[in-house]
Amino acid sequence: MSETTEIKASSRDIVGKANRRVEPDRLPAVVYGAAVTARSVSIDRHEFEQLLVHEEGFTSKLMKLAVEGDKAINVLVKSVQRDPATGALLHVDFWAVAMTQSIVTTVPVHFEGEAPGVKAGGVMMHNLQLVQVEALPGDLPDALIADISALEVGDSIHVSDLIAPKGVTIVETPEEIVASVVAPAKAEEEAPELEAEQPEVIGEEESAAE
Repeated sequence: MSETTEIKASSRDIVGKANRRVEPDRLPAVVYGAAVTARSVSIDRHEFEQLLVHEEGFTSKLMKLAVEGDKAINVLVKSVQRDPATGALLHVDFWAVAMTQSIVTTVPVHFEGEAPGVKAGGVMMHNLQLVQVEALPGDLPDALIADISALEVGDSIHVSDLIAPKGVTIVETPEEIVASVVAPAKAEEEAPELEAEQPEVIGEEESAAE
């Protein structure tokens, strides 16, 4: 686990459609979960945007949320809502977790190595880039590693091939494919070029006969 990030939040009384009146530099959010009373808050928009840029697997990134001087609580980002047209952040759900209770969430898969099958002309397919795991919040890994350095054309890595850290259980179908190297699709055969025919000039033969 990497160093825990702390996010400072402010209480928010404006909820629902009135969120549009929240200051532009603030991002509406809600926190709920184990041993906390659900409450509406706001956080610094720019700081959270930077966090998303640098934290690929933020759904498994344990953070601390401190609301106006209250004792910081352990949270995960449960969901992020974006504007479908612009991609701008609209809202964040924080999930307060109890450190003694196992939870199920997703972690990213990191692919390591160079597949010989790709060098031979095959195409690497990343079939599964997020994997569900169950663990105590403090045991959540930043990512699971998939070693692709032995994959030839036609080979695959399955969920059962992933190695989870101690205390972490992978909650996926073991036979599901994580990555594979497939043969490139056959190029469509080009149709033979036909000799260009001279355009027929209407009345040409008639004129020559006269």
